[in-house]
Amino acid sequence: MKKPSTSTFRPSAADLQRRRILQSLGAMSMVGLPVLGHAAKPATAAVNTTKLAVTDSEVVVGQLHSATGTMAISETGSIQAEQLAIDQINSMGGILGRQIKVIKEDGASDWPTFAEKSKKLLVNDRVACVFGCWTSASRKAVLPIFEKENGLLYYPTFYEGLEQSKNVIYTGQEATQQILWGLDWAKNEKQAKTFFLVGSDYIWPRTSMKIARKHIENFQKGKVVGEEYYPLGNTNFNSLINKIKLAKPDCIFAAVVGGSNVAFYKQLKAAGITGAKQFLLTLSVTEDEMLGIGGENFAGFYSSMKYFQTLSNDNNKKFVEAFKAKYGPKAVIGDVTQAAYLGPWLWKLAVEKAGSFDVDKVVAASPGIELKTAPEGYVKIHANHHLWSRARIAQGQPDGTFKVVAESKDLIEPNPFPKGYQ
Repeated sequence: MKKPSTSTFRPSAADLQRRRILQSLGAMSMVGLPVLGHAAKPATAAVNTTKLAVTDSEVVVGQLHSATGTMAISETGSIQAEQLAIDQINSMGGILGRQIKVIKEDGASDWPTFAEKSKKLLVNDRVACVFGCWTSASRKAVLPIFEKENGLLYYPTFYEGLEQSKNVIYTGQEATQQILWGLDWAKNEKQAKTFFLVGSDYIWPRTSMKIARKHIENFQKGKVVGEEYYPLGNTNFNSLINKIKLAKPDCIFAAVVGGSNVAFYKQLKAAGITGAKQFLLTLSVTEDEMLGIGGENFAGFYSSMKYFQTLSNDNNKKFVEAFKAKYGPKAVIGDVTQAAYLGPWLWKLAVEKAGSFDVDKVVAASPGIELKTAPEGYVKIHANHHLWSRARIAQGQPDGTFKVVAESKDLIEPNPFPKGYQ
């Protein structure tokens, strides 16, 4: 009998693809991720009945963040994390047998630009979903367009709550999971009774501080001794610092965003207001902002977030390794970056559960979706389109990292409309 030729045993294209996946994922592999299967690819007509940009081989999604402008310091991480998730999903075979193609648009830290670009993605490009926005101002700018055109937005940023839309999945935390929990920690663990509120001048900081004031005054019976807001991109906080020194608050409660954080914390230190002398709790400094601020200027202050890069669990270890493997050993991961990473995975699970890319079907399939491989530990989509998540407090370290000092015992149920805060 003739011995088969060597060519008979050459690996198939599928085998080669599987081998490449195993080699490329390495550190990128996530615990519990589904294995590439051999299920027949569903027909495009069956999974796309609303004329989205879906073909037999690919599905097109949009990415809409600020790659330029004052918010780029915060949003670059979201862009990177979403791309990492998409690359990982594609290397595993994609979604419903289709590779994900990304159309990237730059909101340029300008809210009208966000609105314009969102309309392009939904109307002209017919994307199946969009991963995007950071500030509440940008989200508010695009929301009417997503609702009118029936698009689907995965929004990654912690925010003020007081919103719920069929067309948005909120992967960051809302006020009860960040603001209220953080303030209660400040009162119980730091005995804070007087607060100085400071934020950038747009929707999220102003609404967040309105909620904070009500909680401090009505529920904690504390006192707000000052409240100030500054334009996005502002770099002069000398007047504010003088007011803080005169007020002598137990806690500076901050929601300064973007590039302004660099000037704010450097000027605090120059004025002698450091973590060794003053308790400060912020809602808006993650590892991303710390790159610009410098650990030496933030050391000793605290952040209220649900995720920090130093979290010790297997999911996070593999996520951090994958992120650094793709973006370099000096890359850092902040709260919103992690929440952005969740978006493509949650969308994948919902699409597969629905068996369709159609927005209405994906939305209907989303409540109850669980992601056990989330770097933060575990998340689940609530019927109100927010995530069950844990709250955490961490203290800034001189090397620019965070040390987690407090964590909620259980997952906190999202409640975007808490009673008494309207």
